[in-house]
Amino acid sequence: MDEQYTEKVLPVCLEDEMQTSYIDYAMSVIITRALPDVRDGLKPVHRRILYAMHEAGMTPNKPYKKSARIVGEVLGKYHPHGDSSVYDATVRLAQNFSTRYPLVDGHGNFGSVDGDSAAAMRYTEVRMAKITGEMLEDIDKETVDFMPNYDGSLQEPAVLPSKIPNLLVNGSAGIAVGMATNIPPHNLGEVVDGCVTLIDNPEATLEDIMKCIQGPDFPTGAKILGREGILKAYTTGRGSIKMRSCATIESMNKGKNRIVVTEIPYQVNKARVIESIADLTRNKLIDGITALRDESDRKGMRIVIELRADVNPDIVLNKLYKHTQLQETFGVIMLALVDGHPRVLTLKQVLNYYLDHQKQVITRRSQFELNKALARAHILEGLLIALDHIDEVIRMIRESANDDVAKSSLMQSFGLSEKQAIAILDMRLRRLTGLEREKIEEEYKELEERIAYLRAVLADEHKVMEIVKQELLEAKKRFSDIRRTQLVADSSELGVEDMIPDERMVLTLTRRGYVKRMNANVYHTQNKGGRGVRGMGTKEEDTVNHLLYTSSLHTVLFFTNLGRVYRLKAYEIPEANNRNSKGIAAINILPLDEGEKVNALIDLDQADLSMHLFMATEQGLVKKTPLIEFKNVRRNGLIAISLVEGDHLAKVRLTKGDQRIILATKQGMAICFNENDVRPTGRNTRGVRGISLAPDDLVIGADVLALECQVLTVSEEGFGKRNNMDAYNIQRRGGKGVKNFKITQKTGAIVGVEVVREEQELMLITTNGIVIRTDIESIGVKKGRNTSGVKIQKLEENDKVAALDTITVEGE
Repeated sequence: MDEQYTEKVLPVCLEDEMQTSYIDYAMSVIITRALPDVRDGLKPVHRRILYAMHEAGMTPNKPYKKSARIVGEVLGKYHPHGDSSVYDATVRLAQNFSTRYPLVDGHGNFGSVDGDSAAAMRYTEVRMAKITGEMLEDIDKETVDFMPNYDGSLQEPAVLPSKIPNLLVNGSAGIAVGMATNIPPHNLGEVVDGCVTLIDNPEATLEDIMKCIQGPDFPTGAKILGREGILKAYTTGRGSIKMRSCATIESMNKGKNRIVVTEIPYQVNKARVIESIADLTRNKLIDGITALRDESDRKGMRIVIELRADVNPDIVLNKLYKHTQLQETFGVIMLALVDGHPRVLTLKQVLNYYLDHQKQVITRRSQFELNKALARAHILEGLLIALDHIDEVIRMIRESANDDVAKSSLMQSFGLSEKQAIAILDMRLRRLTGLEREKIEEEYKELEERIAYLRAVLADEHKVMEIVKQELLEAKKRFSDIRRTQLVADSSELGVEDMIPDERMVLTLTRRGYVKRMNANVYHTQNKGGRGVRGMGTKEEDTVNHLLYTSSLHTVLFFTNLGRVYRLKAYEIPEANNRNSKGIAAINILPLDEGEKVNALIDLDQADLSMHLFMATEQGLVKKTPLIEFKNVRRNGLIAISLVEGDHLAKVRLTKGDQRIILATKQGMAICFNENDVRPTGRNTRGVRGISLAPDDLVIGADVLALECQVLTVSEEGFGKRNNMDAYNIQRRGGKGVKNFKITQKTGAIVGVEVVREEQELMLITTNGIVIRTDIESIGVKKGRNTSGVKIQKLEENDKVAALDTITVEGE
């Protein structure tokens, strides 16, 4: 081979080339073909069709034009692909059984719900539908960005202004590479009301929005069974919605009945449904059908299924729902392009992105109109100056040799701009009349008012959103219609909690933030001094430090070291497959910040809302807050206590508001005081001094003293003891307290202090995840406080007690 050719050969790795090329192809399909933009709800081909119609003047008040004409316009100017792709997209936009609010007004055969294809593009005719004007209005006022077409010879819009929320209103379906979108259509009036709700209250919840947007509204009507699928789709962006045909049972002669189907689920082929019913009858899978007819006409759909007199029509109808597409599922995937990137969106996110787009459209339109008004006002100012000095202006023009000289003279003599001078030179003599002067002055006055208004709009976001709101309501007034799809209860639908058994559960949480749920029966009761069973496999250097005995259906409040509180149902915490499982990281189920970890668990359903939450920090501060303030904790949490720098929330307890409180420290001190010494305060408060701590000491226990109860203290090395409550004299809060436990090298530091009753059981868990469950009464009651107690749990080498909780036995 010649050297001149050899030098031009570039070595390419086939693997890298295939990978790069495939990624480029995938991104091209995702961005420029298959997925809609969240702002206007259109794919590029649909956007180009509508814009080409706009450019060609195919408006609703003009005669229809051949479909082939618009296909040629789109292909030649904007969409360099096959003509079938453009025509098929045009046909779908014109089908009232495919598009909830058709954007193309079609004339001719555009197919049917039986799956018949449309006539060839040379036969059919199209023009813009009336509602399409809302999609394109103000596009000539610089409201959206334009980009070069495929050959750079023309400009096309990157997105349409879209004064209707088209993504939700008409939905979208598309298959890209590695992803797909399937967004159901909705009722325009409901979606507009949802947008208005968000404009009026940007913090509106999904529940507030769903008071307006009840669910999808399919062009073919039918029914949606239950709300669970809708709620999941709106909450997560993915869900499954059950659709069922509208069918009635009519009586006939001789005791016979017939089933009449008048509406079928969205995207279901009517002819195939009838064919499948016939096959089921022929194969004897459904017995009792004597006749099957399609009586559909221009008035509507009517599928008639005649039955024998000896069959139950309800049973036959249920079999038809089960075995045919008379009942179908719509799999919702709310995937759309956001800033050029595919994202699965919730209902609220879709509405917010649309409103952000409308805010930008109104802002850009107002700026365009302001610039235009300022330019016109500038010209009028020049004309008014000329009219004020008309004689001198005429003299200067007559004495000028040409236009340029006259223009320069006017600019120098009256301080005019070039545009003003040109306007004066172009002014006709008839404008010198008094009436024409009044018109100029009136126009200038109106322009000043318009300029002031536009500037006020641009300076105030609330005014911009008010304009968005008014224009949405106007669109609703013009184009909204009644809902077609009925929302009915699903008799087979059970709530999430109905499917979950109410069982006693143990929640464990490690110091490194792993949480798990296990059935309490896994940990059977043992005698004190036993080794226990493995309750959790922990990572190296991780330790278990929290334990809660609760029910699977109860609401649990999670208090963190940073003073925030979150809430979850116990069943929302994944149940571990076995005792050795370490669980799931809490950050995966709670929106925790960096360095934030759960420090207390409270079973909300075990409490009365008239009670209080008593909180203690590691540095000895305490506060009391009414429990009612934690009734509606948001998913992203609330502030429970305001902490000083370096302090952390240690314990949280339920109280009745007037009980005795005991605080215990790691170094074996304890203080007992009356809860009334701490007045109730709101969530975002700091609290008062509960106990004065020695250096390097910190609070590790806080509980409520009750009658016929004892104080249980447990140390790191598995030693524990009980003391009667009369061993703790009531003091004033803020003192140093009294000696509560005799700490030695053998016992180790204190890990927990609990107020217990003899009929209860104690559950301990070690840093290595070993759990023991034992009777409280097996632990001796000591007269003196300054003692070390007895061995409760026999520990393995290098293992220590990490956490404890009490269990009230309920006939287990």
